Amino acid sequence: MLSIVIPTLNEAARLPATLAALSMPAEGGGEAPEILVSDGGSRDVTTDIARGAGAQVVTGVQGRGAQLAAGAAAARGGWLLFLHADTRLAPGWRDPADAFMADPANRQRAGYGRFRLDDPHPRARRLEKRVAWRCRRFGLPWGDQCLLIGRDFYRALGGYRPLPLFEDVDLVRRIGRKRLVALDINAVTGAERFLQAGYRRRSARNLALLSLYLMGAPPAWLARLY
Repeated sequence: MLSIVIPTLNEAARLPATLAALSMPAEGGGEAPEILVSDGGSRDVTTDIARGAGAQVVTGVQGRGAQLAAGAAAARGGWLLFLHADTRLAPGWRDPADAFMADPANRQRAGYGRFRLDDPHPRARRLEKRVAWRCRRFGLPWGDQCLLIGRDFYRALGGYRPLPLFEDVDLVRRIGRKRLVALDINAVTGAERFLQAGYRRRSARNLALLSLYLMGAPPAWLARLY
């Protein structure tokens, strides 16, 4: 079984589209995935939306790393797919995911999606290309690209740590570039944060924070800057 873990915090506006995209079946049929929404204390109707869509709701402390870990702990599937609440998997995602899970060679690997933004402007395409290069060159896919990993491998790595920022980078660095596989899955993320801050400004800030993190800056301090 595939279990999909989605961390949330006041995501009522974006969660319905994310959940709707997950309901599309694979071409060959197959078992529907288990969906777990790991909520960090939403004050809107996020959890009501999740339950209405048939998802299991896990509640706990706020913080994406802790929420991802809590969702994984409650999941029953042998495979885990971690997905952000503002990221929609494009139609056809099940078939590449099923193919990855069916290959025994991938029991000690993890797959990640192709970063896409829901903005038609060429600046979005340029950013997508830079993200693809970062993944190929450094093996650093981020959480908004989704991550597909076997439960046993996830546990052997120690799972997500309760970090306030860069919990995704922390895990993929433990996986290692050679054990990361690019999947033929478009992970479409909302471009609002780039449109509000500006593409150059937001990208420069993300790069600066990542550089500081890789140099050893405490995630708690970086989270305040984020």
